[in-house]
Amino acid sequence: MGEIKEEKIINRLEQHLRMTSRQLIKIGTEEEAIHYLIDSFKSELYCDFVGVILAETGEFVPKAWGGNANEFGNVFPMEIDKCSPVILEQSLHSKETNKREDCILMTKLKETGVKTWFTVPLTDDVHRYGFCIIGFFTYVPLLEMDEIFDEFGKDVAIAISLARRKDQQLRKIEGIEWINRNLSINQSLKENISEFTTRAGLGTNAQSACIYLFNEKENCFDLQVPIYGVKDFNEKVIVGHKNTFKEYFSFIEKSGGHQITIPIVVDLKTIGVLQVGNKNGNLLFSEDDVNTLKLLSDHIAILLENALLYNLEKDHRERLQILLDYQQALVKETVVNDDFHGVTQMLAELYCGSVILLDRFYHPLSYKIEESELGDIGKLREVLENERIRTGTFKVLEPGGPPFLISPINGVNALLGYLAICINNGDLDEFDQLTVELSRNICSIQFIKQKLVLDADKQAKDTLMGKLLVKNIEDEQSILQYANLFQWDIFKPHRVANLSIELAESEVAGLNLFEQTAKKSIVWDYINEIITLKSQKILMATFSEHYLFIVPVEDEKNRKQFWADFYKRVRKAVSKSLIKCEVHLGIGSKVENMNEYSSSYEQSLQVLNVVKSRFKSKGYSLFEEIGSYTILHDLNFSVVTTFIHSQLGVLLDFTDKKNIDLFQTLSVYLRNNGNAKGTSEELFIHRSSLLYRLEKIESVLEIDLNDSETRFNLMMAMKLYDLNRQAFY
Repeated sequence: MGEIKEEKIINRLEQHLRMTSRQLIKIGTEEEAIHYLIDSFKSELYCDFVGVILAETGEFVPKAWGGNANEFGNVFPMEIDKCSPVILEQSLHSKETNKREDCILMTKLKETGVKTWFTVPLTDDVHRYGFCIIGFFTYVPLLEMDEIFDEFGKDVAIAISLARRKDQQLRKIEGIEWINRNLSINQSLKENISEFTTRAGLGTNAQSACIYLFNEKENCFDLQVPIYGVKDFNEKVIVGHKNTFKEYFSFIEKSGGHQITIPIVVDLKTIGVLQVGNKNGNLLFSEDDVNTLKLLSDHIAILLENALLYNLEKDHRERLQILLDYQQALVKETVVNDDFHGVTQMLAELYCGSVILLDRFYHPLSYKIEESELGDIGKLREVLENERIRTGTFKVLEPGGPPFLISPINGVNALLGYLAICINNGDLDEFDQLTVELSRNICSIQFIKQKLVLDADKQAKDTLMGKLLVKNIEDEQSILQYANLFQWDIFKPHRVANLSIELAESEVAGLNLFEQTAKKSIVWDYINEIITLKSQKILMATFSEHYLFIVPVEDEKNRKQFWADFYKRVRKAVSKSLIKCEVHLGIGSKVENMNEYSSSYEQSLQVLNVVKSRFKSKGYSLFEEIGSYTILHDLNFSVVTTFIHSQLGVLLDFTDKKNIDLFQTLSVYLRNNGNAKGTSEELFIHRSSLLYRLEKIESVLEIDLNDSETRFNLMMAMKLYDLNRQAFY
């Protein structure tokens, strides 16, 4: 062949290859590009066969043939490692057959009678897709076009790469459209899994497909049903101490095997895997299959995340509705029963545990607990007394016991009390916190409402007492109106009883006068509750810092027994308040008409003074039972004070100045009828000390205690002093 003719052929082929390259890039699919390439070579080179061989998972696999490859076409697939290592890098031709005897491709070409052949590597800068082989069964001289064919192979590789990208984009669009058509958060998880596994199986031409979801509780991947195709997956994949997916799923995001596993990831957390197995035709899974499954996995994750958010929002709506219903029920409970018991009952049912409501002095107002857990109230008081709790705090009251959430209840710039709820798991989500906050607000409102009601009721009763307990009643009609307000029959016989509440030293330590009064009010509230529970006819009120009972006489069927039981109930109420104090009761005489209440009130005060000095151990007395005191009661006050000062005034002044209680010594001595032994024992002093004090008394008063008339006058002065003790403070 002449050089000019050979040059013309090369130029013609080079031009043809350029046109083919441009046309290949315009083609949309890989399959069309390969067939166009084959037709182009076959028509231009008049060869016997053209084949496009692609490298897939360690083997050369024919993609398409043009012409008649005879027996040569049957030698594939062929292991890549047994072929020339440069076949994917440069063009090879039949001239090199004798040079590369270790290449199985060349060996097979020779064995199948192919006389002339050459290859074109389909390789660009990134991918090595395979090669194109052109063969002749007769000898044909080959032109020196290796470089031209190598460049053409790069153009073909680029065309294949573009076609594959387009194909992936189309498949992605189709997948998204399919997902939009077939999947919904309104469907059940089972229905969505069925759609996904079907799509995964059909999209990768696999015999089976499934989804595993991670079970944190059991630390394993659970197989979800239904699965697609043949059931050849384990029910569970147990996660052990190994930390990599590869240890549990061999083909994680990896092509070239009989399985593919793709993680399902939500917020950087793997919640499951999508897995396919055994491709039809006994083929291996390709990179395209991996990409298809990744697309599906991404949408599974999105769907599951959306379903989780949807269910979470649905759950929030339901819980919010329950919370609103609960709020309405709580408010209704406070309106219907007007107390705290309904609130604590509902909270106990809601949290299936104990609930304790305390006032600001740590005394229980209402609680719902088991009988065996009554000790928790005392433990709770200890915690509150030792710690200043300003916000909701978990505390364990008993070792090994459940924690209590202790929350302060605040009003307008004031602490009203504490709410303690037993939370078994010691954990609260945002709705539980909102429920507790709502309960605290309801309790706060109830505190304030009760205070307003009690203040109004107290003010009305105080007004009534102010109009009734005076010597000269001026507005009888107003008194009758108030009596009607409290449903009190003022025209029936009654008694006025006066109660004193004296706090123990441990209760008043560190408290100002206002706080001490508040504690007394708590005790009075407990007494009020116990007494009114027994009888609605008894009117209870405060007047001039005195706690009063106006008791109908008709209840005194057995006067002594009635007042003994009455005082016993008062003591019981005091013990229930858990505030340490002493209570004494002075009871005035029977009242027959409206104008006698003032007298009965004055009598109750004087009886109370006598009880504190003479009958302290008994704790109460009636005016009729104090003997000679009843006669002394009606004496003129100015005469009484003159007589007391004349008999005891010097001794009272001396006691105050010298810090020695000679007055008390004289009182005990007279009460013991001048018996020195009994007096010293009662005073807990030695007999000699008593005799010294008696001598001092005689010296100060300038009297003789052995004189009976003197002792009578002193005893009379002592009794008058008992009746009018408050006038001397």
